[in-house]
Amino acid sequence: MTNKKLEIATIGGGCFWCTEAVFQQIKGVEKVVSGYTGGNAPGKPTYREICSGLTGHAEVIQVHYDPEQIAYEDLLVIFMTSHDPTTLNRQGADVGTQYRSVIFYHNEKQKEVAETVLKEMITYYQDPIVTEISPASVFYEAEDYHQNYYNNNSTQGYCSVVITPKLTKLRQQHADKLKG
Repeated sequence: MTNKKLEIATIGGGCFWCTEAVFQQIKGVEKVVSGYTGGNAPGKPTYREICSGLTGHAEVIQVHYDPEQIAYEDLLVIFMTSHDPTTLNRQGADVGTQYRSVIFYHNEKQKEVAETVLKEMITYYQDPIVTEISPASVFYEAEDYHQNYYNNNSTQGYCSVVITPKLTKLRQQHADKLKG
């Protein structure tokens, strides 16, 4: 039995159902947990509270990954190309600060890598990148029905119209990073 030393990346790119579905496909990713972070309301927030936009939290995922199989930098490139980091507090029809594009770093190395990746991605987009880079704070796991959402609901309208095309784009752009 091997003892893998997993690391955590915490990112928000709009609805966590989308980002969760993308990162579950990535080689070296052991677990993806949907949740909330970056807010200032006391106690564990609920989905309803998050959706009000009043708590300051973002919908995020925590990606537990093996850095020997995938680099943090590669995860961030996939993140930056799997959502629109040029729209402030919006992803498609989802609008509000809870849907902001954000990278929550867990240490100075992650912060440096995030800053570098954002600089490198400037040429990829016509509009300015608005992705926030912030220190990680308390992470609250989302309610059970949000976990593994796409895999449990792939025929649901939102999934087939919004998430399935993101997965198609992922396969086209990052085929070499996908699980076998």
